[in-house]
Amino acid sequence: MKRVPWLPREHCVFPDIAEALEEPNGLLAAGGDLTPDWLLCAYQAGAFPWYDEEQPILWWSPDPRCIIIPTSFMPSRSLAKRLRRSNYEVHVDRDFHSVIRLCSERPSTKGDDGASRGEGTWITPEMMHAYIELHELGFAHSVECYIEGRLAGGLYGVAMGNLFFGESMFHRETDASKIAFAYLMKMMASKGSEMVDCQITNPHLESLGAIEIPREAFRQKLQAGLAASEIDWQRIKGKVNLEQ
Repeated sequence: MKRVPWLPREHCVFPDIAEALEEPNGLLAAGGDLTPDWLLCAYQAGAFPWYDEEQPILWWSPDPRCIIIPTSFMPSRSLAKRLRRSNYEVHVDRDFHSVIRLCSERPSTKGDDGASRGEGTWITPEMMHAYIELHELGFAHSVECYIEGRLAGGLYGVAMGNLFFGESMFHRETDASKIAFAYLMKMMASKGSEMVDCQITNPHLESLGAIEIPREAFRQKLQAGLAASEIDWQRIKGKVNLEQ
């Protein structure tokens, strides 16, 4: 029986993602830490953390991998109609802390309106602190939808090169997270990004146009995206216009 390697905190080195288990699909390693260095190292290697409070840190790289190609994103007829309304605003990094907190409070299960990998409780306080640190360092970002001035939905993830690694999304009002998602797709397409990583497939992501690709194909897109010119998120920060 194949064993999952234990990663000591002192050395931020991941096994090759091809060595991940088939069952459970994609379990690559355990241990390590959630410092910014560890998280950035994980994304560069093609892995991401996912575990609950009763488990050690677990790192995953499933095969196939769920992604969306920004240039192929087409909003549904109902979402396109919603985007034409004028009672909302979209902002980048206006309130990252609230976005990740609201994502962590989501009781919904995998497949509901969001990129959740399971019960919302997987975003533990430790996980929240880790991604807030990444945000303060300029690597983690939120895209937020405000309806009539109120934070109604949004998403957060990690940006490296010209890639975005989606972590979770939430909504308080219908279609609010989809509006944020539509902006993210438009922005990433304008920057020449060939991939937004969605990690694990669920019906909601599929409805937005996400597809599954072999892990080796994901690795190739990952390497190309990391080598590309980095997106200047500081210039994007603030209120955005979906029509631009």
